Amino acid sequence: MDAKGRVSIPASFRRVLEASDPNWQPGGNPELVIVYGDHRRKYLECYTMEAIDEVDAKIDALPRGSMQRKMLQRLFHGQSFPTTVDETGRLVLPAKLRNKIGLEGEAFFIAAGDTFQIWKPETYEAEELAATEEWLDELPEDFDPMQFLDGIEGA
Repeated sequence: MDAKGRVSIPASFRRVLEASDPNWQPGGNPELVIVYGDHRRKYLECYTMEAIDEVDAKIDALPRGSMQRKMLQRLFHGQSFPTTVDETGRLVLPAKLRNKIGLEGEAFFIAAGDTFQIWKPETYEAEELAATEEWLDELPEDFDPMQFLDGIEGA
């Protein structure tokens, strides 16, 4: 991350953003929405336009006036930042978002299908890697997590 809060988005992520933005034209800048969420979220989650539209449709399908709908609207609409990728493939992260996750210097990106996350590297290592190791430790030593892709027999 540079002094102006710009981070370079990996090229493969940029292609996903372009393909999932119905308004994107070659040579243009794809749009996305950064959801920064509540105080418990320690990363920024970047949604493609198609992904955020899918989330919005699911929120809109909830009963009007329901607590679930109100809370999800606040978490997604009230705690998000619509933006675009610049001409050089960078994303400008406002100080509010950088400060929320304590981002300084280096940013860690992790792909998650039609979203990607931006983490402070130390936070990711301390929290997410520890959670993954804990989860793996609960499984039998010879268990291959790839089995989840095919489902678990008998389940």
